[in-house]
Amino acid sequence: MMQPTAANWFDLFTHFASLSLLAIGGAITTAPDMHRYLVFQNGWLSDAQFTSSIAISQAAPGPNVLFVAVLGWNVGLNAGGGPAGGWLAWAFAMFGVLVTLVAILLPSSVLTYTATRWAHDNRELRAVRAFKTGMAPIVIALLIATGWLLTGSHEHPARDWPLWLLTAVATVLVWRTKIHLLWMIGAGAVLGALGLV
Repeated sequence: MMQPTAANWFDLFTHFASLSLLAIGGAITTAPDMHRYLVFQNGWLSDAQFTSSIAISQAAPGPNVLFVAVLGWNVGLNAGGGPAGGWLAWAFAMFGVLVTLVAILLPSSVLTYTATRWAHDNRELRAVRAFKTGMAPIVIALLIATGWLLTGSHEHPARDWPLWLLTAVATVLVWRTKIHLLWMIGAGAVLGALGLV
């Protein structure tokens, strides 16, 4: 797990800051690289911690970027020795939240503000219109990569066919009907609580 040194925290900050500038379509689109960096490259989180962090934060009400705070929390908690590490572990967890959230929010917010003002002032330019049109497939591909990563954490995908069926049905319903997405999330929660998926 992560050693609580200034160099490690700075490395975490700079990596998430660079991902902030690549987060086209939201921070969730950078989850595959966060997984590579936190789980495989540095071993600061386990695969289960990473997947659980995203699942918990996506189930909670609030902005999509909450998963970054939960990842930072778990990195900090692990750096402090886990929940049994006492007050120091909880302090590191809060510091992890601060580091990851500031890193993921600050660069993209500054860039978005600046670029949006420029694009609004130049919205009639052909290049601006082409850029907006060209970003749609990139966002879709990044979201598919994130979904692929999250589904890959299942140890027995053949056994989880009800989950795959529920995903397919929910996708078609969102695409073809006007049923609100929150109803689908609620139905999935009920089916999960009943042990059906």
